[in-house]
Amino acid sequence: MNAMQLAPPGARLEAVELPDPAPGPGEVSIRVSACGVCRTDLHVVDGDLPPRQSPIIPGHEIVGIVDKLGDGVTGLEPGQRVGVGWLASACGHCPYCDRDRENLCDAPDFTGYTVNGGFATHAIADARYTYPLPEEGRDEDLAPLLCAGLIGWRSLVAAGDAPVLGLYGFGAAAHIILQVAKWQGRTVYAFTRPGDTASQEFARSLGADWAGGSDETPPELLDAAIIYAPAGELVPQALRAVRKGGRVVCAGIHMSDIPAFPYSILWGERSIVSVANLTRKDASDFLAIVPKARPELHTTVYPLEQANEALDDLRAGRLQGAAVLKP
Repeated sequence: MNAMQLAPPGARLEAVELPDPAPGPGEVSIRVSACGVCRTDLHVVDGDLPPRQSPIIPGHEIVGIVDKLGDGVTGLEPGQRVGVGWLASACGHCPYCDRDRENLCDAPDFTGYTVNGGFATHAIADARYTYPLPEEGRDEDLAPLLCAGLIGWRSLVAAGDAPVLGLYGFGAAAHIILQVAKWQGRTVYAFTRPGDTASQEFARSLGADWAGGSDETPPELLDAAIIYAPAGELVPQALRAVRKGGRVVCAGIHMSDIPAFPYSILWGERSIVSVANLTRKDASDFLAIVPKARPELHTTVYPLEQANEALDDLRAGRLQGAAVLKP
């Protein structure tokens, strides 16, 4: 197999050739067709997340074809199109797993962080956390759904019914969830980096009712705001934009420090919550919604060997929508 491997964190990915992986009991081998490039991959590569395994193959928005089955695997077949997301597995017996909160598992594995991921021609996955995908649709359009879509969906659920919704940071997740929220009948305002008129126009083209810089005041107070950008300074700004009783949802796995802010902008039963990882139920719920909401995916495709260039473009904010690697 060919792969783009990280060793150590903070370095550039290196093209390597490795033995073809063999699935163990309960696992499947997947021939990768496409793998999205997520901001969490950037946090892994840049060392923002504490290194858990080195070397590691990043990538956790995997679309591919089941190649081989490990012993004991049922419900999947060779030749089947499947997807793999961030949560590679959960222990199944800690207090959180026992309460159907496997996203908070005490001993989880994460694709592309603690186990090798999809920046490769082949990947191994726990069959229980491998999701059947429909035959229709392009691989590169399905890949971002496996994390940008799933985390976006979990954050949208965390925002509650919120008729007026603000999205801070208009990247891969926001461009999907904007369309889902509009399909649900919500008013959606998009906040981008100040002065980023291209992203603001992109948001309006996807149905945003208003788009402006994160330093701007929206046309009306928000019922909820979701922060996708890893910028802690957006939390006080979002609090000032939500009405009393409103909620600010922090959707990223990593965020810079939140600066001090006056209690007055939290008062009025406003709340701040975070979203951590995802569950298999998130996947089944969201993937059932996609054919109804029919979000239009905007992707920039890179050959696998150009993974560093894709990460550079994501880091610099040069992308509209999502980046995807194809072997």
